[in-house]
Amino acid sequence: MSSRDVILGRVRRALDGQGGAPTTYATDIDRSYLREHGDRTVEETVELLAENLADYRALVHRTTHPELGRTIARLLAERGSRTVVVPPGLPPEWLAEADATPLHDRAANTPAELDGVDSVVTACAVAVAETGTIVLDGSPDQGRRRITLVPDHHICVVRVPEQVVSAVPQALERLDPARPLTWISGPSATSDIELDRVEGVHGPRTLEVILVSGE
Repeated sequence: MSSRDVILGRVRRALDGQGGAPTTYATDIDRSYLREHGDRTVEETVELLAENLADYRALVHRTTHPELGRTIARLLAERGSRTVVVPPGLPPEWLAEADATPLHDRAANTPAELDGVDSVVTACAVAVAETGTIVLDGSPDQGRRRITLVPDHHICVVRVPEQVVSAVPQALERLDPARPLTWISGPSATSDIELDRVEGVHGPRTLEVILVSGE
């Protein structure tokens, strides 16, 4: 039996076709896929995350918790950011040293207001090393989904190692599927039929990820 036959058989069972429908999707659907690939230490997992983030053209920075505010201020200054969107639950010390005017995330913010902002700073829910993916779930330190899609520059803080997992199945175990999940693998990019890459079409043109340790 080929892999194609196996996959089509599972589809038929799920659709109540030939082979019959599963009694329960929780127990009768084969979920024997690997939860992660390989056996890595915590340090190796964090290194893999940094490597894959960079491979997706994100800019990766490392710092310690006491230096986080200074690091964010430096990145905003290097970008020339004069305004920054601030989620309601962002720790105030993260932007205490930044010389930028905050725009607080509110339901009343218009797309035009967000489009005029230089940068946004958020935390994250979890980061996946194997795919170089950061997941936001709309928590107070991440804000509404739109504030990370409209501004052209996104600084995202990942606490290591506690927010880093090896693979997608491990990330799903930590996430609430009822929340507004945004999965980010590098800056926004797309390609036309001639494979010309264009960045910033449906999200930030520049993604900077800070891996912060030592909290």
